[in-house]
Amino acid sequence: MISTDKLKNKEVINISDGRSLGFVYDIEVDLDKGVIDGIVIPGARGFMGFFSKGEGDTVIKWEKVRTVGDDVILVDVEGL
Repeated sequence: MISTDKLKNKEVINISDGRSLGFVYDIEVDLDKGVIDGIVIPGARGFMGFFSKGEGDTVIKWEKVRTVGDDVILVDVEGL
């Protein structure tokens, strides 16, 4: 089992093209089922990150996660 604290701040790599998508800064949880629904990668932020609401954030569904390593999370997302 992995804790949510261990998921945050890991780099996310898309295995379909080898690109870094950024770092996990939040997760989405389905409270009814008690499972992780997705990981959130922040979008571009405004001035020093203070004046944005996260509309550009990317949510990657948990079923697209292939491996959670010590430093990175590998995902398989086409066309992102």
